[in-house]
Amino acid sequence: MSLSRKIKMPMWSAAAFRATKNLDEFKPDDFGYVIIDECHHGTADSYRKILSYFKPEFTLGLTATPDRADGENILADFKNVAHKLDLKAAVELGELVPIRCIRVKTNVDLSTVRINGIKYYSQDLESKLFVPERNKILVEAYLNYVKNKKTVVFCASVRHANEIATLLKQNGVRSEAVSGSMKSADRSRILEQYENGEINVLCACDLLNEGWDSPKTEVLFMARPTLSKTLYLQQLGRGMRKSEGKEYLMVFDFIDNANMFNQPYSLHRIFNLKEYRAGEYVVASQKQFELDRDLIAKGEKPSVLLDFPVDVADYELIDLFNWQAEVKGMISQLEFVRMVDVQTETIERYIREGKIAPDLEVPFGDRRSFKYFKEATVEKYAKQYGWDIITPANMKDKFMAMVKTMDMSFSYKPVLLKAMLKHMDENGRVLVKDIVTYFIDFYEARKAKGLVVEKKQSLFCKDGYSEKDVGGLIFRNPFKRFEDMRFMSRCRDIEYVEFNRHILKWLSKGEIDWIVTHCDDKLKEYYGIRLLNA
Repeated sequence: MSLSRKIKMPMWSAAAFRATKNLDEFKPDDFGYVIIDECHHGTADSYRKILSYFKPEFTLGLTATPDRADGENILADFKNVAHKLDLKAAVELGELVPIRCIRVKTNVDLSTVRINGIKYYSQDLESKLFVPERNKILVEAYLNYVKNKKTVVFCASVRHANEIATLLKQNGVRSEAVSGSMKSADRSRILEQYENGEINVLCACDLLNEGWDSPKTEVLFMARPTLSKTLYLQQLGRGMRKSEGKEYLMVFDFIDNANMFNQPYSLHRIFNLKEYRAGEYVVASQKQFELDRDLIAKGEKPSVLLDFPVDVADYELIDLFNWQAEVKGMISQLEFVRMVDVQTETIERYIREGKIAPDLEVPFGDRRSFKYFKEATVEKYAKQYGWDIITPANMKDKFMAMVKTMDMSFSYKPVLLKAMLKHMDENGRVLVKDIVTYFIDFYEARKAKGLVVEKKQSLFCKDGYSEKDVGGLIFRNPFKRFEDMRFMSRCRDIEYVEFNRHILKWLSKGEIDWIVTHCDDKLKEYYGIRLLNA
């Protein structure tokens, strides 16, 4: 196909096509070009569904933040890679302005803030940050260091943004809060006023991270603690565009107290710099670094810092311990469970009893910790206690062995297997709603026939349960056992459950039929002997 022919083919942007529910309105070959903006989201299941559905000649991914917290490689999703340019490389090439930094210490303690994945619980975080002392420090930093400079303050919540904007106004600073919760017209008006100079400071919450740039912005206040490297870099990029007369971006990192597990990102942690001097370059070209260091070595300030009340003798060593980097390549306790043919409870008990010792333990809060193991450690304990390591090569056999010896305190496991095998597609995937419907139909049919439904404490023996109740039961009980062994997994984004591909690949039609028959036999045994004698 000629280049001109390719150019005439339709083009489509994922940024304008967020819903995945109407894919059936298109044919897989409808588009010759697929363009994914902010493609660091590309490994999310919703994006994967789109990428796997369409079959274009060319797929282009665009992002300035290629790093992902989950460690997945976004480049694998794109057929043609023309260029990869991160912020640091762009600065060195002169495409973006260099970055200077001032670290501002606070007395706020984040060590007890709860974490969900790689995010702080917003309510916990807001309660810690919404204190007069910290807000006062933010305002004083602006007034003392960068008054009248165009500044964006990244805040932890809408309430936090409103409070900072109000305090700045009380001190004669033209400032406004902007957030995703505002009406579009109000938001556009404030952003326009910022661009034309009517407003000097924007206090933003969950709005300006992506898709907005202001070349005139000279200063960023990183007042929102975050555990996400991608989010931090996105915020950083908002102020790095070049503009006439703009020599650098000044970043104020607000450093709160935290433990080693929930230490938020800062410029020095992002770029792995263990030494800090107030106002110095953090990201710059080699020549810019050398010019600054020569002046500092002489006890002089670089000329751009003459207006800043900083002392060139100020010096700090940064603790760069990053638990996420430390555990890279190690095996979490959850992964340990999924590698061996024993249940979660067994591993937990062995750890409590001191029979298993982690290679690294990261404290989290007063009583909890996360435990990590080297691969050799897992293999040592597996050999010591006679556990088999589950591998792609033996996974199907392990799955079949589990089905044959299925322990049943309730009837849920064989019902789940029958639901999965009845409704799965060619990829071994089943929509959660189909599994829920199968469960309801199974137990309601028994009830309608006057048969024993389940033990009296079972959800299905009660009236008025909902589909949500049934879904919760499924994922608490039968599914968890299969998930622990990596035999099944759940995608929450599109709400489906799937068999592990290493099982599905080798599972024959005869074995599938045998599993269905075996499940029927186990159900007959359960209802005919165990349940009636319970």
